[in-house]
This record gives sequence, structure tokens and C-alpha cells, in this order.
Amino acid sequence: MSNQSRRRLLQTTGAVISTTILGAGAASAQKADSRFLIDLREVSRAQVPEDVEIVHDLSEIDMLAAQGDESKVGGPLATTPDIKVDWSGDKGGAVKEQSGPSVDERSNSHNHDGPPKNTEYQWDKRVQDVGDYTDKPDDRKSVHDTTTGEGTRVAVVDTGVYPNHPDLEGVVNEELSANFTTDGLGFEPNGAGDHGTHVAGIIAATNSNDGPAGGGLGTAPDTEIVSLRVFSRKENYTSDSLAAFLYAAEVGCDAANYSVGYPAPYVDPEEYPWLIGIRDAYRRTAKAVRKKGMLIVNSAGNDGLNMDTENILSLPTEVEGIFGVSATGPIGVGWGDKQSDNEEKWLTGDRLEEPTTQPAFYTNYGSAVDVSAAGGNADVEALSENPDAYNDLVYSTVISTDEQGNVVPGYGWKAGTSMAAPQVTAAVALVRSLRPDTGVEEVERLIKDTATMPEEGELYHGDGHLDLERLVKAAK
Repeated sequence: MSNQSRRRLLQTTGAVISTTILGAGAASAQKADSRFLIDLREVSRAQVPEDVEIVHDLSEIDMLAAQGDESKVGGPLATTPDIKVDWSGDKGGAVKEQSGPSVDERSNSHNHDGPPKNTEYQWDKRVQDVGDYTDKPDDRKSVHDTTTGEGTRVAVVDTGVYPNHPDLEGVVNEELSANFTTDGLGFEPNGAGDHGTHVAGIIAATNSNDGPAGGGLGTAPDTEIVSLRVFSRKENYTSDSLAAFLYAAEVGCDAANYSVGYPAPYVDPEEYPWLIGIRDAYRRTAKAVRKKGMLIVNSAGNDGLNMDTENILSLPTEVEGIFGVSATGPIGVGWGDKQSDNEEKWLTGDRLEEPTTQPAFYTNYGSAVDVSAAGGNADVEALSENPDAYNDLVYSTVISTDEQGNVVPGYGWKAGTSMAAPQVTAAVALVRSLRPDTGVEEVERLIKDTATMPEEGELYHGDGHLDLERLVKAAK
């Protein structure tokens, strides 16, 4: 099936795709007497009425996040609606994610005798030779022979990270982790699912599960995760994320992963000027945190859009100073008789219908993309017929809730640019582990210069596809 056909199928069979692919959710401007941003370059803090509540002090970027009657604060240039992302329904044309089959329903296709290990489903790590795996010991060199990200710290600005997953225990800095919503709870997931936990596993899972299937392995298992929750159940306000970024930089994070965003509902900024205000807020934030040595890595979005830095189609990817990542993924990993004893052949050879560097059918692309990385792909027709088709998604740490309300850690598949961004966030940790004093611009340059260019070119891959082996070799 062609990419164009898959995109058409996405538009016409959303119920099918909604179970597998991550979307940005619906974004909306808020009405009066709600959340909004105050621009302190247009109005002084003394001019803000006392009955307007300050939700976040963003004075570092000359802004305040407030709640109340927006009309009481200055003129039209003084305020911008605090945009809300809502993942509670399939709105605005974006599609939602959900895990693939449970661990018990996994395909048994693997390349050795005995039961499969969890790491065998991690094609995204294996194709990059990230580390050594318990099921396939050998003398080959891996990325982890050079660095595992030790001495670094990254923020996961998301739905919250579950710190008691066997592969994330000791990884999450619970003292620094925080909740930036107004629900008064902690940093752990609160009704928004396991999106943040899946992202964290891609970055830093330690393969510490001592069960028969072992654990999952992250790209930088020795980095430290700071979980910054910006979703209260299914809703996120832009200002919660801005505050989280500023905090992450303040506590010394090398990168902040932001697998969140939204397609602008209207392309014309002149008709909807709040788009410009939100873009400016992100731009100020990116500039501020970069000065402190932190890079914001953002998922490019899953709407199949050709983004342009001159227009506003997807925020915050198109903001100057934010590192945008598009998604790639294979079709055919471990599909029945396509499996092989030779791992190199079944990951890179003709046993795949599409290679691991193939642009995912849903990914945004264009000049706002800096690099591409593994986010998972899907043959949407095969998903309902072939359990092996889920192997093409990204496998990582997840959680569920049992009948008694207890959190149950596990593993599962998701796909989206949300899964591609943490591949790059982890790469930042690898670089900073080798070069602790390297500036943000140099980190970006190393990632881009060592990326390899697939045949689709810069339209889909920016400066190329993330190549961890080349990256750590150059950074040594």
C-alpha cells in the first residue's frame, strides 16, 4: 500500500487507526474568564487586576499565565488565549494512540530457540546497535560500549512517568519531578494514560526486569529522568508546558522531551492572531532554556502535513530554537516466514516490505523537521488481520490498571512522532555524557552532521535520519 493510500485510509477509517497511532489531540482557544497569557512587554504586572489569578509566573520570558477575565488586562496585544490540548476525543482531525496487543498477545516470532525476550521487539534499538541483549550475546561493538548516558539528566514533559516500572526504578528523580497542572496531585500519571511512561522507556529503560522475558532497553539507560506532568487527565494548557520547560532548564536538564503538540486549526495568522502569540511564547521559552544549555526536542506531529517555517501548521515544532523530529518505521518486522536467523537481514534486507528509515505514513514533514527517527509505522489493513503487524510499532514500557485499581507495569506498542522525539532526546544525553560542556548549538550540529540521508531526502528527513553509531563516534 502506498503512503498516499495509507493517509487516505487514516482519514476514512479513524476508528481503526485510533487504536494505534498517536495524534496531537484537539487544540482550542479559550473564552473570556478562562486561562490566558499576559505579555509583560505590553502591560506591567502592576496593571494586572487582583481578581485575575496568576497560575504560572513566566516573568523569565516576560509573561504570566493567568485565569480570570481577560478583558480586564490591557489591550488586544497584552493577552493571548492559553491554548488547551484535549486528548479525550478524536477532534480536529488528529488521531489518538493506544497500545497494541498486551504482552500475553505478542507474536512468538523470534530468531532463537525458547521464548522471546522483550528486547527482541525493539527493532528501533537493534537496528542502531544500541546495546547488548540477553538473547543474543556476541562480541560486536555497540553504542553502549561508548556511553550509556551517564551523568546526564533529561525531562519528560508529558502525562507523567510511572517510576515503579521495573525498567524505570531508580531512573526517575522523584525529588525533582513535579506536577505543573492545577489538579494538586503528584508527578505520576493521572488519568492521561501511559504515554509519558512509554516515552521515558524509549529514552532510559534499564532492561532490569528479572522476569523470564527480561526487560526493555532505552537508548540512554544511565541518564536521569525528571518527570514533569503537564496533563491533568486528558487536558494540557500551553502555559503548563512553558512553565515546565523553564523549570527543567533551571534544574540542569540537558534536554526536555516534548512529545506533545497540536495542528493549528486555522492556517491564517492574520485571521487568528492568537497563533502568533502562542508561537512567540514558545520562541521566548526556547531562547531562554537554550541559554541555560537545554534543548527542547519536539515531535513533529502526525497529520501528514508539509510544514513550513513561514506558516503556522503545527506548534511548537515550527518554532525557531525547537528541535523537530519526524517519524520513520518499517513494514514487515517479524511477519511470519519473513523472520530470519540473521537479524541484520530481517532488519535491513528484503524481508522488510519497507525499511526502518521509511517515513511513517502519518508523519508531518517539511522544512521544520531537523532529523527523522524511529517512531513506528503501520500497514493499517494488516493490523486487524495479522498480529505480527504490531511489530512495526515501537515497543516500550507501559502501565495498566487492574480491577482493584492497582497500577500494573508492562510493555506495549505505540507509534507516532511522539515515539521518534525521545530517540533524539536520548541522543542528546549520549552526547552530553561524552561532552558535558558542549553547547546546545554544537549538540544539534553533531546530531545533524552524523545523520544519514535516506532516499526520500530532506523533505521527510531534514538533515537526515538519526545515526547513533556515527554520533557517539564523532562525539568521543
